[in-house]
Amino acid sequence: MKCDKMPYNVIVLVKQIPDIDQMKTDPSTGEPVLQNLPLRVENLSKNAIEAAVKIKEKHGGKVSAIIFGTDKSSAAMKESYAMGVDEGFLLTGYDGNHPEVTAKVLAEKIKSIPHDLVILGNQSADSYTGLLPGKISAITGEPLLGNAIKIEMDGKTAKVTSALEEYNLEIRGETPAIISVAQEINEPRLPPVLQIMAAGRKPINTQPAGPKEKFTSVVISNKAPKSDRKRIVFEDVDKGVAEVSKAIKEAIR
Repeated sequence: MKCDKMPYNVIVLVKQIPDIDQMKTDPSTGEPVLQNLPLRVENLSKNAIEAAVKIKEKHGGKVSAIIFGTDKSSAAMKESYAMGVDEGFLLTGYDGNHPEVTAKVLAEKIKSIPHDLVILGNQSADSYTGLLPGKISAITGEPLLGNAIKIEMDGKTAKVTSALEEYNLEIRGETPAIISVAQEINEPRLPPVLQIMAAGRKPINTQPAGPKEKFTSVVISNKAPKSDRKRIVFEDVDKGVAEVSKAIKEAIR
């Protein structure tokens, strides 16, 4: 396959989260139970890695991954290597989930790595704030091309098809640029066994994330909402159908 002449250096931001599919809540407090919960690479991070690796495969260049996490995040970096990442940076010392702090630390690291693009998920499954892409863009001064379902490169211009609620929009930006991707952009690859084995031998650049910053905003609560539904059992099916039908009609008025 013939590559285009201009290579691109792409930074991909990878997030490791608790496996929320296995998460339970404490019935007495409503708090999520995170103890002994396994960690995994967030799904949209896999989409971001796939998008970055496809750009490298088509145009040439290099893919660098940054993970802002703990020493437990090395497994996520190795998985990123197996998917096609060339070099990884693990920033340790922070295990919270605050967009302001995350953006500042990631932006500082991004500035230190020569790059044409920064690709990340448009949100994450453990918080769904969607704030990180915009905050990183504001700090770095690089344009944000958001909610991408398609990425095309033309010289120093990135062209993105952005998914909106009712229609898709084509937007362009000069590199270096920040691109946040939606899940519809691709189907992340499953790396072959040889790549997985090779990934385990690659070094990971680990460094402290720096001093913690004071938050200007705080999380009020992460408790699960209480659910207290009225339950009625109908032994007479015909009567039950009539009552359910009546309740639905009232609800949609």
